[in-house]
Amino acid sequence: MKIIPAIDLVDGKCVRLTQGDFNKKKVYRDNPAEVAKEFEAANLEYLHLIDLDGAKKGEVVNWKVIAEILNKTALHVDFGGGVKTNQEVDQLLELGIHRINIGSIAVMEPEKFKSWMKEYGPENFILSADVRGDNVQINGWQEETDLNLFDLIAQYEPLLKYATCTDIETDGMLNGPNFGLYKKIISRFPDLKVIASGGVSSVEDIIQLQYIKVDSVIIGKAFYEGKIKLTDLKPLIL
Repeated sequence: MKIIPAIDLVDGKCVRLTQGDFNKKKVYRDNPAEVAKEFEAANLEYLHLIDLDGAKKGEVVNWKVIAEILNKTALHVDFGGGVKTNQEVDQLLELGIHRINIGSIAVMEPEKFKSWMKEYGPENFILSADVRGDNVQINGWQEETDLNLFDLIAQYEPLLKYATCTDIETDGMLNGPNFGLYKKIISRFPDLKVIASGGVSSVEDIIQLQYIKVDSVIIGKAFYEGKIKLTDLKPLIL
C-alpha cells in the first residue's frame, strides 16, 4: 500500500480545512515546496497536491507552487483542483504531474472525462469523489449533487483504473477513516485501485486500511498536527 502525504494549497500556502469548510482553514506552512522536500527526505515517493483555490474557482490557480514542487523534488505528484480544460491537462502532464484528479468534470461532463482517459491514457487520471453519505459533492465540496458514489464509478468501467474517495464527514476530524465505505467500494469494484482519503489519525488506521486492501492512503492533517510522525512510517514504507 502506498502512503501519500497531502499538501492543500490556498494563496500559495500549505493549509488544511476541516470537513471541507473554507471557513475552518488553518495555515500550517508558508512554503509548500519545503514541506514536499521533507516528505521526500523521509523516503516517501508520492504526494497528493490539491489546489483548493482552483477547486473553488473552477480553474487551476497555483501554477507557480506546482512547478516549484515538481522542480525541487522527484516525488510522484498527483494533482487536483479545478481542472476543466484540455489545455490544463496538457500543461499539467507537460510539467510532470504523475496523475490528475478529476472531480467536478467527472460528475458534470462524463463524456469529456472519458475522452481524456482515451486520449491521454487512463493511467494518467484518478476519479476524485468527495462524498457526504454516499452522495458526491463537487466544486471544492461547495455543491451537493444527487449522484450516488457507486453510480459515478460504474459509468467509467472498465476504463477507470484509480479512484480516490474522500469522506467529507471524517476529513480533518482525526477520528479515523470510514473503513466501511472503502470495504464497500473494493467489494463492488475489485479491479479498481482505491485510494483512501479523510480521517486518518494513527499508524493503526494505516495498518487497518492496508488490511482491507486499499491501494493507497492519503494522510494530511495527522502529519501537520503531529498525530503521525514521518519517523513512525519507516516500518510501513516498502
